[in-house]
Amino acid sequence: MDPQPTPPLLTRAERDVETWARRFDPQSLPVLAETAAALELWRLDEDAVDAHGVSDTLSQDPLMMLKLFSLVASITRRRGSEDARSDPETVTAAMVMLGIGPFFRAFGPQPLVGDTLQATLGALDGFRAVLRRSTRAAAFAIGFAAHRMDPDAAVLHEAALLHDFAELLLWLRAPTLALTITHRQRADPALRTAQAQRDVLNIELPDLQQRLMRHWHLPALLARSTDHRHADDPQVRNVLLAIRVARHSADGWDNPALPDDVTDIAALLQLSPASTLRLLRDIDAADPSA
Repeated sequence: MDPQPTPPLLTRAERDVETWARRFDPQSLPVLAETAAALELWRLDEDAVDAHGVSDTLSQDPLMMLKLFSLVASITRRRGSEDARSDPETVTAAMVMLGIGPFFRAFGPQPLVGDTLQATLGALDGFRAVLRRSTRAAAFAIGFAAHRMDPDAAVLHEAALLHDFAELLLWLRAPTLALTITHRQRADPALRTAQAQRDVLNIELPDLQQRLMRHWHLPALLARSTDHRHADDPQVRNVLLAIRVARHSADGWDNPALPDDVTDIAALLQLSPASTLRLLRDIDAADPSA
């Protein structure tokens, strides 16, 4: 199956969440350059490829994960299953369910993020900042899960990586609007993100993300991890605290919000605040994307 053509960029806000949601097709998304290169290398010798090897690369690319999860969910529903419990919650499980041959038939040469954003000055930097934050959050999430000996550590890693995917999609489909939000917040540090999004987009991105998660049938833990009604669930807290500390430490470890993050993470991991801070720094130093 050839990739869907890249849709034209949006330069004006849609009127509501439903209209926005219709502008996104997971199969038309570009992917990271390293993912596209790995796909073409594997394609030369499919017989030597296994699901676990592919998953190690795909699970670092939130856009490719969206494409894979949505495709597998659509296949299971065409086969007559409407039970969300039948949907895979990890990239490895999705690859096993789909199969190596069908995977390569479904995903031909992929469009690239860099090509999509090269014409909009500043857009690639904005996209990379969100990706970097998500990658760090995923590293914290799996680090916390490993300390807690959570058997679903891989799921928590992927949930953290995908937690802010709507923001990535905004940079890809409406980069000028994403830049407008960024510029407004830089000009007015007191401007809340939700208000800036409403002013520029007519919606808040978490609402769009929830709509897309339902429509694309994404993993259930991802939906729970963005729903504060489940914030007392240890796995959800694992993801939410990873997101918080990644956001607050994006520009260094002197953010005034970090002491509260450390306190809450220490409670989750049953560590002292000093040990927790050391763990956070160790996880961050070991992150290969750092």
